[in-house]
Amino acid sequence: MIEVKNAYEALVNNGIDLFTGVPDSLLKNFCAYVTDTAPRNKHIIAANEGNAVGIAAGHYLATGKPALVYMQNSGLGNAVNPLLSLADEKVYSIPMVLMIGWRGEPGVHDEPQHLKQGEVTLALLDAMQIPYVILEEKAQIGVMVSLALRRKIPTALVVRKGTFGKYQLRSIYLNDYPLCREEALKLVVDHLHQDDVIVSTTGKLSRELFEYREALHQGHGHDFLTVGSMGHSSSIALGIALERPDRRVFCLDGDGAFIMHTGALGIVASMRPKNFFHILFNNGAHESVGGQPTIGFALDAKGIAKASGYQQVMTASMAKEMVTALQSLEDAEGPVLLELRVGINSRDDLGRPTTIPIENKDSFMSFLKE
Repeated sequence: MIEVKNAYEALVNNGIDLFTGVPDSLLKNFCAYVTDTAPRNKHIIAANEGNAVGIAAGHYLATGKPALVYMQNSGLGNAVNPLLSLADEKVYSIPMVLMIGWRGEPGVHDEPQHLKQGEVTLALLDAMQIPYVILEEKAQIGVMVSLALRRKIPTALVVRKGTFGKYQLRSIYLNDYPLCREEALKLVVDHLHQDDVIVSTTGKLSRELFEYREALHQGHGHDFLTVGSMGHSSSIALGIALERPDRRVFCLDGDGAFIMHTGALGIVASMRPKNFFHILFNNGAHESVGGQPTIGFALDAKGIAKASGYQQVMTASMAKEMVTALQSLEDAEGPVLLELRVGINSRDDLGRPTTIPIENKDSFMSFLKE
């Protein structure tokens, strides 16, 4: 086990002075230490992993110093393009160090959405010809930074579960919104029609939706739980809404996912689906992976949706406001964005779906055929 303080200092002592990326549960202790320790302008929580690679490239061009780019292994998909077409030694040859949380490592129990990614993580790095080590001791950090600088290429530190010692984030990001996400979610579900469709985003929101359906004994066929592919729930919902204009389709999104692929809003609006309702649960944090802050409250979600072409945009933070807004959707034509600003206080005993993704898909498709 490596203490996060020692890992951070090893990076800094070897010339890393910028940290950027998307938080991951396996890296949450390290990311928490960076959040508490790095100067504010030297730690950038990016919109997505490709964004982080671009930031790292710009930093190197301006300073000649490599940056650390952290991500979950699922985020490699977002990073492949800039890693190969920008940073690769056959293009601009830009050094940086990737720190990759290895979810779904073969032989280690994990959720279904991580299994295939875990199987192919090392093979993917091999295919991209990115040198890597599976991080086990602090000395490996300096070796990979030196290699990145010497060859002017990206290198990677692959992090297994339990690699880093525990660290509690001191810079706790809270807000004053009275309702937690789960309470707001229940209000939304309680205002749905029997034939309405839900596509819910990656993270705790889908877990809360699953448990509420269980509590109501309603079954899960109405809901597509987007347990992976963070940021793509609105695109999935659009594909459904266009083919089933007779159904109201609700995309239940989170601020981290919403920020990750905001360009999707323009595509949604361009297709003018009257049955598309985008509910954004905004708590200003990547709560599912350690509570790191997002730019959710600095971002004008309503303004972005309106400028993208959404027909109606609303914000609510109090229960009464939320109920009024949800009632107004009865006569609204989409696409509509309703931003619900909520607190950061999910249950410690929150479970996970007891069905597997293929079962969810099959029951959902059956419901759509009704």
